[in-house]
Amino acid sequence: MQSALCTRPSNTQTLPSLTAIRLFTAAYEERSFSRAAAREHTTQPAVSQRVRALEDELGVRLLERSPSQVTPTAAGDAYYRRAIDLLATLEQAGRDARTVGSALSGEVRVGLMPSLTRCCLAPALAAFGQRHPQVTLKVTEAYSGVLTDLLRAGELDFAIVPAFDAPVGIRSRFLARTPELLVSRPDGRWPAGEPVDAARLLELRLMVPAPLNTRRQRIESWLASNGATVAQRLELDSMYGTLDMIGRSDWVAILPGAMLTPEIADGTLAVCPLQAPPFTLDLVVIEAARRPPPAAAEAFLAELAARIEAPPPGTTQPWHQGAGPAVP
Repeated sequence: MQSALCTRPSNTQTLPSLTAIRLFTAAYEERSFSRAAAREHTTQPAVSQRVRALEDELGVRLLERSPSQVTPTAAGDAYYRRAIDLLATLEQAGRDARTVGSALSGEVRVGLMPSLTRCCLAPALAAFGQRHPQVTLKVTEAYSGVLTDLLRAGELDFAIVPAFDAPVGIRSRFLARTPELLVSRPDGRWPAGEPVDAARLLELRLMVPAPLNTRRQRIESWLASNGATVAQRLELDSMYGTLDMIGRSDWVAILPGAMLTPEIADGTLAVCPLQAPPFTLDLVVIEAARRPPPAAAEAFLAELAARIEAPPPGTTQPWHQGAGPAVP
């Protein structure tokens, strides 16, 4: 009697569909079928069914289901690592084929932290616009948490943020290192340009970003670890407001060197290097692991990097200190 169960010959195998792979990676990254469905503009049952069919085809469980979330299995972890590489390769292959012999064009969506939009953005925009007039640029200014969420949602091609432990689905790569500098009024306690030891930072009236800001955590840790003391804190998530307040009062701030080119050039505020120990900020580029930035985005990133790494006025030493550590 012939069995009703049909089996494929051992020497043939049907490849999973790209839709199934894409929906699996979304569920893996979001840890939820419903959030994956929202991200991929489909329905929760469709995601669940596609992932189940993929598991049946592979003969292995990729995700464990519970009422509140999905959790990857060891097999799911292994499959995801290969899947995102496949999706990224196919995305890049399509872009390469479409752009052979043609000028850069299309839309580039960039996310920048506020300290980079102040001095680095305008010259990069001007130079890039002259070289690539067919590219439309869309720049979003926000802090790293918001930019990471926008990137995961597919609304940005890349973002530049302080180095952090990137969540699943996000790749990061080192871009530059900039010093964190003490900024105060020009007639205050610290003469402009004079290095300041951490131990001399006593009873500060310090303006700081909000607690969820990556730089806030680093500033507090550096101060506490090196004998500095703070008499008062003022939370202010506005770069322009912070600079204005410094010029009008005895409040001070610790700010990235990449945004302070005007103050160093004209002396309107006292800008001092921090030492014993030095305090620096690593900047990284983050992008979706499954979707490499288009060629136009990489070209604009190169323009931004050149401005971030440019020497401060009157010096020949770039802001960044060497190549910096590799970011996995």
